[in-house]
Amino acid sequence: MNAPYFKFGYFGDEISLIVAFVIGIGFGFFLERAGFGSGRKLAAQFYLTDMTVFKVMFTAIVTAMVGLFWLSVFGIVDLSLVYVSQTYLVPQIVGGLILGVGFVIGGYCPGTSCVAAATGKYDGMIYLGGIVVGIFIFGEMFPLLENFYTSTAMGSVTLPELFGMSYGLLVFLVVLMALGGFAGAEWVEKKFSKGTSQ
Repeated sequence: MNAPYFKFGYFGDEISLIVAFVIGIGFGFFLERAGFGSGRKLAAQFYLTDMTVFKVMFTAIVTAMVGLFWLSVFGIVDLSLVYVSQTYLVPQIVGGLILGVGFVIGGYCPGTSCVAAATGKYDGMIYLGGIVVGIFIFGEMFPLLENFYTSTAMGSVTLPELFGMSYGLLVFLVVLMALGGFAGAEWVEKKFSKGTSQ
């Protein structure tokens, strides 16, 4: 095993920040090239007329999952050293719903609003400004929200651990789900795009 590189001491905190910066710039570039700097394109998924966001993001998830799986099989990556965020089930569900509502209303998620703002789109700048204000308000209210914020803690849990299955089986099931999702997305796009063009 020789990865993840940071955990094996190949570089320190300073280099890790540079690596994160470069990856972030690259991620933003490819989001913009995929058209994700447009609030209209992003919001179109909620009207079921353009499922590009679903297809691109699901492809990224499956690619990363399959890649990590095979890198671990070949002894290159030690999956036990890959960082997994702590799970706080109910607060994260509530947070996801709030984020989803904001996504539908504004047409952006935090990442894509940065892309839109970086390319000079005013709606992206306003959305990003709203995120900053929301972070400030949350910080000020945190003492009141702390008990809820840390409730239903489950630790660093993964789906294979939670369901008692092998990582390989989970990867296989997610790939099948992705293939079904892609086929369904294509069908939905054709159905609802025809309805809007008439």
